[in-house]
Amino acid sequence: MAVTTRVVVGVSGSEHGPAVLRQAWAEAVRRDAVLVPVLAWTPVGGETAYRTHPCPPLAELWEKAARERLEAALTEAFGENPVGVWIEPLVVRGETGPVLVQTAGRDGDLLVVGTGRRGRLARLLRGSVSRYCLARAACTVLAVPPTAAPAATAAPSGRERRRTLTAA
Repeated sequence: MAVTTRVVVGVSGSEHGPAVLRQAWAEAVRRDAVLVPVLAWTPVGGETAYRTHPCPPLAELWEKAARERLEAALTEAFGENPVGVWIEPLVVRGETGPVLVQTAGRDGDLLVVGTGRRGRLARLLRGSVSRYCLARAACTVLAVPPTAAPAATAAPSGRERRRTLTAA
């Protein structure tokens, strides 16, 4: 059975996000791979607060909002659907670092993350997703700094290759 090569990319909605998505698209084209943009989400207040006071209708709204954020990020990065690569967008409930590492767990996967520009306090309070992924991923990780991904690297657009969003 043939192994499908995938390029898994974390989607955050940051101002650097479109450049990271375009870099992941370029890698997927170069490798003839499937592009898997992943947006991880957690309930407002965190999983512990949600387990204490669960509210399924709110969880559904939060997941829907996450799907909309992923679609908006893809539209911002590519306009229409990028040509030359199969896209399998994924929305997953969980902390970003562990979700990305688990999603990019197949042989031949490449994980693409943005390094961002956050201050020491923000890193201390929330941690760094890129550092988490670099330390724990079993696959190759491409960490894209804000200045490394040129804004001019736009993916050509078309409608023929996008799949529907799936939740995990």
